[in-house]
Amino acid sequence: MNKAELVTAIATKADITKKDAEKVLQSFVDVVTDELAKGGKVQLVGFGTFDVADRKAREGRNPQTGNPMTIPASKAPRFKVGKALKDAVNK
Repeated sequence: MNKAELVTAIATKADITKKDAEKVLQSFVDVVTDELAKGGKVQLVGFGTFDVADRKAREGRNPQTGNPMTIPASKAPRFKVGKALKDAVNK
């Protein structure tokens, strides 16, 4: 499912216009992005949790040359699945 299909599904399910559904979806994405950028987390009970994982600097290899290189420390967004969503998928 791509973004356009998701917008259509939300509009149908919520009985709203596609334009309003797209605003809602974009607002959700913006709020989650802003919160994660601040180092926070967004928890939706039963669905899952969006948070940020800190990755330490590490040694890696250049895949083209095989030479060792240092991969700098970074932050990576992640999603942990909630129990209700996991149970629904495994039915």
